[in-house]
Amino acid sequence: MIIRRAADRGVANFDWLNSHHTFSFGHYYDPRHMGFGPLRVINDDTVDAGAGFPPHGHADMEIVSYVVAGGLEHKDSIGSGSLILPGDVQRMSAGKGIRHSEYNTSKTERVRFLQIWVVPETKGIAPGYEQKHFFESAQDEGVLKLVGSRQGREGSITIHQDVDLYAARVKEEGASLNFDAREGRKVWVQMVNGELSLNGEVVKEGDGIAFEGAQTLHFGQAKNAEFLLFDMTGSY
Repeated sequence: MIIRRAADRGVANFDWLNSHHTFSFGHYYDPRHMGFGPLRVINDDTVDAGAGFPPHGHADMEIVSYVVAGGLEHKDSIGSGSLILPGDVQRMSAGKGIRHSEYNTSKTERVRFLQIWVVPETKGIAPGYEQKHFFESAQDEGVLKLVGSRQGREGSITIHQDVDLYAARVKEEGASLNFDAREGRKVWVQMVNGELSLNGEVVKEGDGIAFEGAQTLHFGQAKNAEFLLFDMTGSY
């Protein structure tokens, strides 16, 4: 169990964007933090009202957007366009090449979202796009909800890699849940909001926690906690 504390992340500050980089990205480079398994990027981005990323290109990457607050407008060169809101999970397969833009459509409120990159199993696939809404009711709270997987299991979005992506919102104070990590797998937990105890360690917003091998992850003493869990192939 290795904890990557929020305060140790790379930071990029612009007039319109505040971004915290869990792994090396852009002008932030740390050879000790180049990714974990096929997980290559986790950027925690806050974009000012009316601002955003103009059209730019990507290739051979699975890019997942997870909006925490506000609304993010997406447009791309294959004709996809949508507004991504809290509770939505969006996947864009860059494949052999795609251009897209992302903007905060609000004139008054900031948008905060996690930009996640996963290295795909196969290069040169056709670009693609998928977006689904999760957390429909109170029954979706306090559980690990599968929101992304290789085969799109259980209504999750499809990620072209051996990765199961779970999201959890644990609002009830003191609530707990468990996850059994398997031998030969890597697990990354990314705290989005709040705090909880993870195998006896207190982790808070922005912290990332790495696990390898078979073990039980115990999440307890939650305080308005929200987090993502990546259960990934250990071959990278």
